[in-house]
Amino acid sequence: MAHRFESVQQVREGLKDVNYLADDGIAGVAFLADRLGKPVLVEGPAGTGKTQLAKSIAEVTGARLIRLQCYEGLDESKALYEWNYKKQLLRIQADKNSDSWTEVHDDIFSDEFLLTRPLLEAISADDPVVLLIDEVDRVEVETEALLLEILSEYQVSIPELGTITAKQIPLVFLTSNNTRELSEALKRRCLYLHVDYPQMDREKEIVLTKVPGVSDNLADQIARIVRSIRQLDLKKAPSVSETIDWARTLVLLGIEHIDAEKAKETLHILLKYQTDIAKAAKELSVDK
Repeated sequence: MAHRFESVQQVREGLKDVNYLADDGIAGVAFLADRLGKPVLVEGPAGTGKTQLAKSIAEVTGARLIRLQCYEGLDESKALYEWNYKKQLLRIQADKNSDSWTEVHDDIFSDEFLLTRPLLEAISADDPVVLLIDEVDRVEVETEALLLEILSEYQVSIPELGTITAKQIPLVFLTSNNTRELSEALKRRCLYLHVDYPQMDREKEIVLTKVPGVSDNLADQIARIVRSIRQLDLKKAPSVSETIDWARTLVLLGIEHIDAEKAKETLHILLKYQTDIAKAAKELSVDK
């Protein structure tokens, strides 16, 4: 299979073309994932662009994005596959006069009655695919076992049909917010990438890229204020997506210079706990 990327620089430039500002670390891991055919485990605080990375890679490569949103209680029938029991029952009733149960059994356990879920869909796809396994740390440890065969061999074993091997190796991104420790077996199969809050200059560049109409001066103020707020002892630090929302709000309100009063009036866009808003407002008042 032809490689998707020729160089790390090509990855970085491609991501920039779709408004994802990646550093060499992010671009390098994406490049290696393509060349080595290995999944990428992307960890870091919520709202730092982990999910968007997979979406942007799909956009850059022209691949179809298949997303498995993880949650507590996720099982094989929702992640991998299940049988269409209603359709099977109808076929059994239609063939009730058949002399051979073996023929009926082989018929109802065929591709016609198989409902593919994201993992199997990614494995069996003919077209290029980016598989996003989002918030993998939300599933139970037992559910991780479903992923191991897929991430190591890019294949799925179905008792009634046998082993289905990938026709093409998808680019796989697993995201984690570190709500629990993932198993060593899962980590061993992946390249590792930590995406943290961006440096101030990069966050300013993100704001300028993502927010139409924002001035360089306002973007600089926003990046500086957000950096100072993240240094406070908060229940939830502002994410990059919340920084962008705050910037859009300030532009819509026609605010070019952020003083303490204007910041207090709009901090609920940036922060989502009243205690955090109070701390940030106090900090801004002291600064002014």
